[in-house]
Amino acid sequence: MNNLNSILIEGNLVRDPLLRSTPKGTPVCTFTLASNRFFKQDSGFEKEVSYFDIETWAKLAEACNNKGHKGRGVRVVGRLKQDRWDGSDGKVHSKVTIVAEHVEFRPEFKKDTDENNGLNREMEANPLPVKAGELEPVTF
Repeated sequence: MNNLNSILIEGNLVRDPLLRSTPKGTPVCTFTLASNRFFKQDSGFEKEVSYFDIETWAKLAEACNNKGHKGRGVRVVGRLKQDRWDGSDGKVHSKVTIVAEHVEFRPEFKKDTDENNGLNREMEANPLPVKAGELEPVTF
């Protein structure tokens, strides 16, 4: 019986996704997600940022590469995976990544030109938290 290994995380892409292929041709997309946490400290609020490496496979990898870009908001559901290896220094090293099984991208708001007065204005975005149905799911 498998133990429970599940994670749900939201944040923004730190850089554009990187798409590669395995030797057998399976697409693998990797990207880094920054997730912010705010907490009260003394008389003000503090911000804590955590960075997580995300890995997607097959059609989900291709979709993430096409839709993702630096700064885009994303919600990831997946599992944790730990890689371990022996370094040249003789020590055992390890790295934990999130293998995504479901990815949702926050909507993007493009600049809209008002033809009446020629001004550029940005469409208003809904503040967090996201309401149900506002995310663009990408699953395969």
